[in-house]
Amino acid sequence: MNTDYLQYSPFDSYMIPGIILFIVNGVMNVIATIFILRKNRLGSLLAILQGMLLCGWIGIQVLMVKDFNLLHVSMLLIGFIFIIGGCILRFYKN
Repeated sequence: MNTDYLQYSPFDSYMIPGIILFIVNGVMNVIATIFILRKNRLGSLLAILQGMLLCGWIGIQVLMVKDFNLLHVSMLLIGFIFIIGGCILRFYKN
């Protein structure tokens, strides 16, 4: 990918944002999923946290790169789905 997209951000390459993205939106999603599948009560909180982190990530990304497109909208929707799903698991489970 062309690094011109990063011209307004504090990064010169995609290395650091990629590592952060992998940990925050990759590894943490796997951990939340494991907790949910094991029916651990922290799973719902992790899902809510993951949704908030994803929405925050997209918000910060939009501010840094000064661009907003359909992929940002879809990722924000997924973040909201995580938050709603986590709330449902947390407050409405039998």
